[in-house]
Amino acid sequence: MLYKSWKHFKTGRWQQTIDVRDFIQVHYQPFAGEPDFLSEPTRRTRDLTEKFDRLREIERAQGGVLDIDTSTVSSLLSYEPGYLDRQQEIITGLQTGRPLKRSVNPFGGIRMAEKACQDYGFSLSDRIHEYFRYRTTHNDGVFRVYTPEMRAVRKSGIITGLPDAYGRGRLIGDYRRVALYGTDYLISAKENDKCSVSKREMNDESIRLLEELYRQIDFLDKLKKMASSYGYDISQPACTSREAVQWLYFAYLASIKEQNGAAMSLGRVSTFLDIYFERDLASGRLTESAAQELIDDFVLKLRMARQLRTAEYNELFAGDPLWITEAIGGMGEDGRTLVSKTSYRMLHTLDTLGPAPEPNLTILWSDSLPDAFKTYCADVAIRTSAVQFENDDLMRPVYGDDYAIACCVSAGRIGYDMQFFGARCNLPKVLLMALNGGRDEISGEQTGPVQAPVDSGRLAYEEVMKRFEVYQAWLCQLYVRTMNVIHAMHDKYAYEKTQMALHETDVNRFMAFGLAGLSVTADALSAIKHAEVYPVFDHRGLVTDFEIKGTFPCYGNDDDRADHLAVLLCENFYRELLKTPCYRNAGHTLSILTITSNVVYGQKTGSTPDGRKKGEPFAPGANPMHGRDRHGVLASLNSVAKIPYEVCRDGISNTLTLAPSALGSQKPDQLKTLKAILGGYFQQSGHHLNINVLNRAQLEDAMEHPEKHPNLTIRVSGYAVQFTRLSREQQQEILKRTWHV
Repeated sequence: MLYKSWKHFKTGRWQQTIDVRDFIQVHYQPFAGEPDFLSEPTRRTRDLTEKFDRLREIERAQGGVLDIDTSTVSSLLSYEPGYLDRQQEIITGLQTGRPLKRSVNPFGGIRMAEKACQDYGFSLSDRIHEYFRYRTTHNDGVFRVYTPEMRAVRKSGIITGLPDAYGRGRLIGDYRRVALYGTDYLISAKENDKCSVSKREMNDESIRLLEELYRQIDFLDKLKKMASSYGYDISQPACTSREAVQWLYFAYLASIKEQNGAAMSLGRVSTFLDIYFERDLASGRLTESAAQELIDDFVLKLRMARQLRTAEYNELFAGDPLWITEAIGGMGEDGRTLVSKTSYRMLHTLDTLGPAPEPNLTILWSDSLPDAFKTYCADVAIRTSAVQFENDDLMRPVYGDDYAIACCVSAGRIGYDMQFFGARCNLPKVLLMALNGGRDEISGEQTGPVQAPVDSGRLAYEEVMKRFEVYQAWLCQLYVRTMNVIHAMHDKYAYEKTQMALHETDVNRFMAFGLAGLSVTADALSAIKHAEVYPVFDHRGLVTDFEIKGTFPCYGNDDDRADHLAVLLCENFYRELLKTPCYRNAGHTLSILTITSNVVYGQKTGSTPDGRKKGEPFAPGANPMHGRDRHGVLASLNSVAKIPYEVCRDGISNTLTLAPSALGSQKPDQLKTLKAILGGYFQQSGHHLNINVLNRAQLEDAMEHPEKHPNLTIRVSGYAVQFTRLSREQQQEILKRTWHV
């Protein structure tokens, strides 16, 4: 089928079947020039930004939540159209009827929705309570099936951050499809798929898929009606640049209205949109200022996205993040760069609108990127600490050149791969459990298999490893089984209709598992192996502390004696996960990522054999422990780069904090140094790097005078936050991290 809106586009496979990548490859214009074409924000953009900032300040003053609609269950058609400023907006659409007003989404769990309202001084309406008396939520289903073992490891914090009471997130709908094809074409394609599936053997999977297709089609129709309420007909493809942005945004907006998932990433939209911009610029229908204005308005809407979370959730995932990750740049499989002018325009919003955590702007770094783009990215990173970098040369051979990043570091092909998010295992607690014969080191409860605890003599590395392997094997099997329960129930009771409608019907599935406390565990094993470590018992007979004699090599100093242990831990854990099949034949993946939960994980963990004391934070992600990487930035990066991506394909998060002086005294030197750091790290197969270039005194002042630093942005572990929205404990933990000077 040929649409009028396709008239000035080139023919290709994308016209015969849904294939956004083919459309991009046929049309996009790589850009290797300088960013001197960029425009300043318009008066209209400045006015809208000021209006948004005033609302955001009121929100902050009210404890982080401006308002909640407690009487409406969020969905695509629950609310009348909402606007920040109807007369001035170019891109329209809000989650509720008012900007920053949060919605209630009880399908993940009614108790969490109720608690979230209470935490901020609101009460969930009786009408919603009554409705959900007769409806099973995802959380209800999970706890009906959880075994006593699953409940025990959840309670103790050995497996933590489980998505068993809220939307699982980490799905990236191919929102570009709505702009390119319109909803009617997409509905027709899903109806054809439904017909094809109906001819298969009627087993459990086929029956489940037929129902899912029915729901996907239904929500594509609801998406069309939602857009119609704003006065737009998205049944047909977008004709103009403005429509392309608006259609794409409606698709994303529908997803966050329907779901309150932990990571609702945007995907990889910049170069796709650039095709429309370049066409309209060439025809005179668009100016550069208007092009930037469209991106500014789009990004402003993304910054206005909110989800209702409990205070406990916000403690675990600090900073009120949505992880609206947009992947920018990278290279094509044909050797052309995927950097476009709109790659620059998207990053330029950090100037036109000011620095902010959302969207989570992620540079796909390659050795072959245009040098001008590398320089611009380095400059933005130094000035704002609001972008992260990931290794395109590492991921592109695995996923092709049309992948995106879910949450922070998890790659997947857009529209073809989906992920079952899986929280994290607290690895130091597994080690302590092994020493205590299956008892939790804090509560004393028997949580794992029963064994005799270690004796009071010096810990022997070989014996400790044998014990650890027993509990690791037990935990990995239980971890997979627990995730299977969670995601079966999520599919049943809180299925993501809109997002999955923007995937292929026969989608490839991953199940994402995670490790927290990698550096603590590696250093603990190094201490046991290379120093003398003696357990200290309390009155209950539990090992609760350690006496350490001598020194030991620490992970983070490019010393293979310690770094090898970190690699071994990842490889062995992944190998154990593979032994237990995943729900819907999903492929196992593993991440080394803690978000800001490294503080909470530490609070739930006793003293460890590396000298870390009970309650002290872990290092974030794959980082070395605070202050233990004593041989400089390159040695620290070299250690992390040794962790093999092939066993950690869900991502290896590394956060680097630099004082400006560490990069040089002059701007040209700073840019050159940062580009060299990024290039060297990624050439060694490092996967991810957060860059913070910060002045410690500025952070200390922000702790005491938050009103003076409303836009102070900092990378934490895979994403950015406004520093003033972190808890005091989280702020202090950041100050304790290794600062390379």
